[in-house]
Amino acid sequence: MNVVVLIIIYILAVNILGFALMGIDKARAKKRGFRIPEATLFVVAIIGGSIGSIIGMYAFRHKTRKWYFTYGMPVILLLQAALVVALILSPVEVAFL
Repeated sequence: MNVVVLIIIYILAVNILGFALMGIDKARAKKRGFRIPEATLFVVAIIGGSIGSIIGMYAFRHKTRKWYFTYGMPVILLLQAALVVALILSPVEVAFL
């Protein structure tokens, strides 16, 4: 398998996970059940699931009143986008064995 294909699969999977975790946490919040820690939601966003997490936040109307989610998730996304742009524009060639 090509490295690019693996990266795309990873990004899709982690974004689906971010979306699902927002929905699961919202359902658990309604039932007053065991919640997913906010740190876990942020970690999933940081490792590449920021788009799915943001979509999940607004689709499920979850964590939208918490300023550190409404501002933090977009900041994570912007930092990730800047990193991708920097890597694409980087003159350094990376050789994969």
